[in-house]
Amino acid sequence: MTSTQEEIEVSYDVSNEFFQLWLDARMHYTCAVFENEGDTLEEAQINKSRVLYDFAELSKDKTVLDIGCGWGANLEYLISRGVKEAHGVTLSSAQYEEILKRCIPGVHVWCVDYRDFSPPITYDGLISIEMIDHLCSPAQAARGLAISLYREYFKKCASWIKPGGCFGFQAILRNRIPRDRNDLADLKFTADIIFPGGLNPRLEELVAAVNPYWEILELKTRRLDYGKTTGEWLRRLRLHKNEICERWGAQVFNDYERYLSTCVRAFAQFWSSDVQMKLRRIPI
Repeated sequence: MTSTQEEIEVSYDVSNEFFQLWLDARMHYTCAVFENEGDTLEEAQINKSRVLYDFAELSKDKTVLDIGCGWGANLEYLISRGVKEAHGVTLSSAQYEEILKRCIPGVHVWCVDYRDFSPPITYDGLISIEMIDHLCSPAQAARGLAISLYREYFKKCASWIKPGGCFGFQAILRNRIPRDRNDLADLKFTADIIFPGGLNPRLEELVAAVNPYWEILELKTRRLDYGKTTGEWLRRLRLHKNEICERWGAQVFNDYERYLSTCVRAFAQFWSSDVQMKLRRIPI
């Protein structure tokens, strides 16, 4: 990953207990899919995992790699659906330790940069959920390197999957730039303080970068879903304000309240979106 291990730890290693207070019960830290009006966050996160499971064309006795596997929530879902083996890669030591604690049968995880990962098998399917925003820094994008870095990633992924295999891929997108200085300052704060070294791709960059390794079979944007997801995270964060301030300090609460409030506005105002794609490996 372009983001260093130190930058990843800033983003994800505050404390596993901290994130448990405001994420869903299984700790998905990505956009959920609200299919029905009354869906809870927990139900919507399962919906998300099911969509990507289907996109990867998985079934019982198949093998799958989750690239950027977080705290293991999606790996747990995959095992619950009967896959033979679910492997994961993360660069966060806190996430890696949490997955080991869960002792999920059939799950194997590596704490490693994806570029240095040597898979023990060739997989039937792949899944990656909002990991690609760690691959290109703002400085690299300014030098015109974004598409080449994303293409390197998609090439690597293609080498890990069986011919004709499918990839359930999800990414946060950047769309347009706000005009208000305060909004710009909030976005810069999120980039500098919460996710240093990262940058969300543009949709057209991803569409260009998958070639010549992957065919796009399906594409669905999830802007409204991410607005609901971040809104629910913000609500839960505020419910635990006193505990967070006592255990981790007021600055941590204030930083994350500002970050999540900015996310809610970003999806409402079309500054950001989210995309799910079903990709099929093209023979090279």
